[in-house]
Amino acid sequence: MDSRDCDVLILGAGTAGLKAYKAATARGADTLIVERGPGGSTCTRVGCMPSKLLIAAGRAAHQARAASEFGVDIGAVTIDSARVWRRVRAERDRFVEAVLDDYHAIPADRVIHGVARFLAADTVTVGDTRVTARGGIVIATGGRPVMPELLEPVRDLVRTHETIFELETLPRALAVLGAGPLGLELGQAFARLGVAVTVIDAGRSVGGLKDPEVNEAAIAALGREMTLALGVEAEASATDNGRARLTWDGGEAVVDLILAATGRPPSLAELALETTGVALDDHGTPEVDPRSHRCGDSAIFVAGDAGAWRPVLHEAARGGRIAGDVAAGGEPPRELPAFAIAFTEPNLVSVGCGFDSLPEGARIGAAKVVDNGRATVDGEDQGLVRLYGDAEGRLIGAAIAAPSGEHLGHLVALAIDRGTDVATFADQAWYHPTVEELLQAAARDLLGPDD
Repeated sequence: MDSRDCDVLILGAGTAGLKAYKAATARGADTLIVERGPGGSTCTRVGCMPSKLLIAAGRAAHQARAASEFGVDIGAVTIDSARVWRRVRAERDRFVEAVLDDYHAIPADRVIHGVARFLAADTVTVGDTRVTARGGIVIATGGRPVMPELLEPVRDLVRTHETIFELETLPRALAVLGAGPLGLELGQAFARLGVAVTVIDAGRSVGGLKDPEVNEAAIAALGREMTLALGVEAEASATDNGRARLTWDGGEAVVDLILAATGRPPSLAELALETTGVALDDHGTPEVDPRSHRCGDSAIFVAGDAGAWRPVLHEAARGGRIAGDVAAGGEPPRELPAFAIAFTEPNLVSVGCGFDSLPEGARIGAAKVVDNGRATVDGEDQGLVRLYGDAEGRLIGAAIAAPSGEHLGHLVALAIDRGTDVATFADQAWYHPTVEELLQAAARDLLGPDD
């Protein structure tokens, strides 16, 4: 068996792995990277970018249909599904190539192709090569979608986010199993392209929202475009004409395809992490410090979707940079507020402290989208913004279901990171008429009439 040594070893050449490689080499570490496939990120290949392309197509159709509300008549809206998919795939491939440029820029002698397996906390094998890392090993192996057991009877009709973008046509009816961000985003996009969509989830929240009032507002808004079957356990069976029937207490949907969007657990099984001595949870996932991305006191780090912690691109990119830098001798930076967005319309946003973790003495302020001048001018009247402040008056979190919520969320995240108090946040140059005034209204409501 061949042997190689390095300072830092990166397992995986996706978003987190590539950022880790750059960070470690920038610090002067002798760095190797292991990749089992073609490289490139989940986001560009089968995640956030192709989904946003499909969302954009759906939005165009939705806006065309709604034009008559403004006195603009454009006739019947027709969907050319072949052209929709061609654009989705063409633009996706362009994004993929941009990421692969970074991968292909890595010197060939720094890349080892194959599947890594730990022998010890500092050593892995990749095929016939044994690699020992003196400084640290960064696990950035990503995740994979799961196939729920209940869908086994109709497996041939099931797609995941890794296969849905290869369709050539649009189904007449689609069931989405899972009301998380991915399921809702794609479900609404398909619905706007003329597909009858049913979203099914055993839970009663949508888009990861924890705030019950914002969740209720989101359900009301999204329920205008899709059937939402929440809090139900479904069963699947095949029909005589090659379709799928999903049934639950009080409901049924017969569909052409099913999108399984029930989660994306880390791809860790082949790593043999049990040989490393790091603490693992019940699912075999390492316990990771969110600030340094280090596993306990070991020299093993986890970044990106491999950690099952905030599995979104910006977290993967930042986590990769942190893990690579710390593995090469750097110090971990500050923690940033938790931040998640579902790019439905309205956007569903969670920032900072969640409703279920509010400290004693916390206060809440709210603003309804229907009361915002800019939103109603634009034909938007659904949604709710709720801001959270602690007992000392600092802004600590938000839950948002609103048009342009993605932008509102960034302002809240910045304010939380800067330690801004609610009074100062309310007393900003909130221009009129803008959707951003929802934040001012919620902040003033949080302060109360005496503040």
